[in-house]
Amino acid sequence: MSTPTEAIREQLMATNLEYQRLRAEHARYSDRLDQLEIKVYLTADEQVEEVRLKKLKLMLKDEMENIVRRTQLAS
Repeated sequence: MSTPTEAIREQLMATNLEYQRLRAEHARYSDRLDQLEIKVYLTADEQVEEVRLKKLKLMLKDEMENIVRRTQLAS
């Protein structure tokens, strides 16, 4: 059974292009972070990239949650 928030996220994935774009971008960043995580050693550039991707991923999550909140308030 999904929660009301999960149901809104599912609805947004089906109907909201901006939410879909943000979610896809979030997934790309997550995939790249997974690739970096399996490395034993990160170069200085990869360390910078890891920090940058974590910040970008968090920003995207915040944007997605803002869309969810706005949708909840509009309901």
